[in-house]
Amino acid sequence: MDKPMFRPIYTQPITPGVKNTRDVKHTGASGFAQHLQNAVSSKSEKLTFSKHAQLRMNQRNISISQDQLRLMEEKVQEAKKKGVNDSLVLLKNAALIVSAKNNTVITAMDREEAASQIFTNINGTILMDN
Repeated sequence: MDKPMFRPIYTQPITPGVKNTRDVKHTGASGFAQHLQNAVSSKSEKLTFSKHAQLRMNQRNISISQDQLRLMEEKVQEAKKKGVNDSLVLLKNAALIVSAKNNTVITAMDREEAASQIFTNINGTILMDN
């Protein structure tokens, strides 16, 4: 059986103020960290619709325009900054339950149906009657 051979590892001493030539170069604002931050922040502002919400919107013929969706995304982000986790969003033709924490529309109903409902487990309301 062969005996294992141990070889010492030689390292250079670290001296303060002397830059190592093998240091990773930082590319500033265009670096990976900046790209990652941009991707995370842009993704987190977009609202997604759960399968349940999509089904309810189709069943109840609820449609939301791009302008309404953009405004709703802005209002949900504003509510999120104020500590709102789950919100009731009232549109002219619909009522939506939105998780601000997850940026997800959980369910949707028309305003007539919403008038007979009691909403629980929400801590914010966003009125958008435009």
